[in-house]
Amino acid sequence: MGLGKEVITVDKLDIGLWTLAARGHIVPSRSLLKTPRQIAAIKKSAALNTAVLDHVAAHIHEGMSTAEIDRLVYDFTTEHGGIPAPLNYEGFPKSVCTSLNNVVCHGIPSEHEFLTEGDILNVDVSTILDGYYSDASRMFTIGDISPEAARLVRVTQECVDLGLKAAKPWGHLGDIAHAINTHARKHGYSVVEDIGGHGIGLEFHEEPFVSYVTPKGSEMVLVPGMMFTIEPMVNEGSPDFFVDEDDDWTVYTIDDGLSAQVEYMVLVTESGVEVLSR
Repeated sequence: MGLGKEVITVDKLDIGLWTLAARGHIVPSRSLLKTPRQIAAIKKSAALNTAVLDHVAAHIHEGMSTAEIDRLVYDFTTEHGGIPAPLNYEGFPKSVCTSLNNVVCHGIPSEHEFLTEGDILNVDVSTILDGYYSDASRMFTIGDISPEAARLVRVTQECVDLGLKAAKPWGHLGDIAHAINTHARKHGYSVVEDIGGHGIGLEFHEEPFVSYVTPKGSEMVLVPGMMFTIEPMVNEGSPDFFVDEDDDWTVYTIDDGLSAQVEYMVLVTESGVEVLSR
């Protein structure tokens, strides 16, 4: 009786990845490259995620509490067949992150926190639809804001757009980081180093960790099928931060300066990079 043999299929992509790895490049595992079927399903989740952000944009106003934003997100998401990914994730108690002024990220919505004129707010929405994950965030400005706050929000948006422009198939994650960090520093801002973007799609947080302070040509190669977030946190002053000891979630700037963040969820394709949710 003959022994069974395992058949291993090798294609051009495998050979290309092996070649790059042999040259010292960091390459994604095949498990990080989404299949066409997975991409189609994840795009549906991403479309709902964008719709949730649009819903928030249509209803946000001065005087509302951040808890009201949380209810907007929960109700709209569940009414459309989705699940808010943050809810109960590692103990996070709400459906969305609302990060106000000097909060870098992971702000917890509260009945006692109200939006007032001059505030800047990041609303970070993440959605599960049919088991697939999506993630994006926007900055909102409340009433008339200071020139300093307006400049920070504008430059942060520019950073993300420049990072997106720098992202090319078979380039590197470091190309995105270099474009973002260079633009932020040019305007006198800093980029948070120890919190970054992440892979997304099949899980809430996948590999790779996406830094925004690494050199051009460094970090993982951008291979078609990769999916991740571009979401730099840009600080008015120091890039350092601390985490609230009481809730173990809310991240504040160390110097009480303003912080802003914009997040795109993107897919690397054969011809470029496609934004799935923003």
